[in-house]
Amino acid sequence: MTIPFFDAIIIGAGAAGLFCAGQAGQRGLKVLLIDHAEKVAEKIRISGGGRCNFTNRDLDPAAPHKHFVGQNPQFCRSALSRYTPQDFITLVQKHGIPHHEKHKGQLFADRSAEDIIAMLLAECAAGGVTHWQPCGVKKIDFQTGTDGQGGSYLVDTDRGPVQARSLVVATGGLSIPKIGATDFGYRLARQFNVPLIEQRPGLVPMTFDGDAWAPYAQLSGLALPVQISTGAKKARMVFDEDLLFTHRGLSGPAVLQISSYWQEGTPLAINLAPTVDLPAALAQAKLRSRKLIANELATLVPSRLADAWAQREADWQRPVAEASDKALARLAEQLARWELTPTGTEGYKKAEVTLGGVDTRVLSQQTMECKTQPGLYFIGEVVDVTGWLGGYNFQWAWASAHACAGALPASTAQ
Repeated sequence: MTIPFFDAIIIGAGAAGLFCAGQAGQRGLKVLLIDHAEKVAEKIRISGGGRCNFTNRDLDPAAPHKHFVGQNPQFCRSALSRYTPQDFITLVQKHGIPHHEKHKGQLFADRSAEDIIAMLLAECAAGGVTHWQPCGVKKIDFQTGTDGQGGSYLVDTDRGPVQARSLVVATGGLSIPKIGATDFGYRLARQFNVPLIEQRPGLVPMTFDGDAWAPYAQLSGLALPVQISTGAKKARMVFDEDLLFTHRGLSGPAVLQISSYWQEGTPLAINLAPTVDLPAALAQAKLRSRKLIANELATLVPSRLADAWAQREADWQRPVAEASDKALARLAEQLARWELTPTGTEGYKKAEVTLGGVDTRVLSQQTMECKTQPGLYFIGEVVDVTGWLGGYNFQWAWASAHACAGALPASTAQ
């Protein structure tokens, strides 16, 4: 039996895999794209509330540490500088996809994430990409070249064996297993002795001890703008975003962002009224109002939060005019610096990304090829590069895929 030979086999038909396949195919390479899931690019489909926050205008390729997390955020500088948000925007415009900027540089498709998926599939079609999906991978072997140089990968799939000079791993991380996420990419890395950075959920809601959280569970569904921080001194990270109360803890953009920097056992500090001078406002209220403290507080923060907060101390359950200066100062201070320590997170089932992954020290930042295993490439989320919420992870997918696709060699005739 003759085994079909490709220039490159790409495993994973998500954002990075689809884009890499299309780019490589349009360079004239013979490409096979494989994915085990029933549906193509399910993570794109559900992202951004179904509209796909496909990139971010504010990304600075020269300073990736501003928006990316990992053992070495500078690793992604080369790829991000060679394929920028504007490059992807140009592609979106070429395909006639209407889009808009929401805020903070975040770009979304106007109609649906399906437009972005259709664009990526069209790019693959333009490159003559062979696409097998659903198709599982049973086994992968590397065969060293006869001259001791290079070699090829023999991939045993549900549709039979295939072979290629280059193997690209674009299998994503562990987040959201219900749409097909697996540890395949990490298992493959271990097979070829590629070191990994420990994985954990990123961009994920945070949970708190049930008894301690009980007074706040009643606020479930309440959202408000906050300033949230964690860490100390140079390690301190701060975000000004919206917070969402849940039955089990906290979510919303503020918490998802800070979760990538939070270390287990350390507290969060939250300013629940970052745009208000609380001490001054409460002092003024004391001079002119006969209302309860909770009612006055409700003019400064959402009323549900004001009611819940006033219940925390007896000194706050009285008219503001009767409250002591110390009680009001304490109230203002606690609202401006609410300190609490999460017991954990909602885990991979709710995480948008996976922190950690393939150690960037063994990858070429120009090509994404593994330095210790010829012809093996890792792109996208499987790599230890994680972006902020807001389109940064998709831009890393496009940029790492583009760097890889441009470097894949054409095979000699087999």
